Amino acid sequence: MTKTHKLIAILSALLLLAGCSSSSNGGGDTGSQKLVVAATAVPHAEILKQVKPILAKEGVDLEIKVFADYVQPNVQVLEKSVDANYFQTKPYLDAFNRERGTNLTIVTGVHIEPFGAYSRKLKSIDQLPDGAAVTLPNDPSNNSRALLLLAKHGLITLKDPTNELSTQKDITANPKHLKFRELEAAMLPRTLDEVDLALINTNYALAAGLNPTKDALLIEDKDSPYVNYLVARPDNKDDPRIQKLAKALTSPEIKAFIEQKYQGAVLPAF
Repeated sequence: MTKTHKLIAILSALLLLAGCSSSSNGGGDTGSQKLVVAATAVPHAEILKQVKPILAKEGVDLEIKVFADYVQPNVQVLEKSVDANYFQTKPYLDAFNRERGTNLTIVTGVHIEPFGAYSRKLKSIDQLPDGAAVTLPNDPSNNSRALLLLAKHGLITLKDPTNELSTQKDITANPKHLKFRELEAAMLPRTLDEVDLALINTNYALAAGLNPTKDALLIEDKDSPYVNYLVARPDNKDDPRIQKLAKALTSPEIKAFIEQKYQGAVLPAF
């Protein structure tokens, strides 16, 4: 072999090594042991932080990217900027996929966050005045969830009280003449000083310093169907890294953490 041939062989080997090493940095590369997951801050990112050392023992380096909204975590998975996300319920995922023509898919269910109604003006739901101002999430699944909770407690009547996609158009009776305003879910805790009642997702309630088991005037029970899921794409849902994350998220260690940390405000779904 000539010196030139040797040099070419060495350069080829170096390029091959460089190519192998670069595969550990991409959010969507299944050959990597790095796993990038999008989540909302509370409780999802907190739970993922507990999972991180469990996955490290499995050879997986978990990177958590925290988002403040419910749209970008799905968009980031679709764009392959992250591998998976952990923040949403099935009705929300179904609505997102239907509206955008996408096919994000469930990997495993992890926990339930009982949805609640909160007030800084009232001590009891019985004090809710006629014509009360009420704020609701504006995304379809959580908007319906809020209406179903109000209907369950007799504050409104819905055409079909089991329809997980009910809207204000489905209200058939509103005896207290409640005045609804729909806002982005993350904004709802900020409305508490302005309105009589705010229907707030538990992750945002916890982030705002509210205790769902003590502060909510109305709250879903433990049989709530709104499980929070780990979600991925069809092309990577069976990736060994994601399956290891699914197993860790539903492990006895994480179940104990959820029960001890959140004291009923967040419930294991496994």
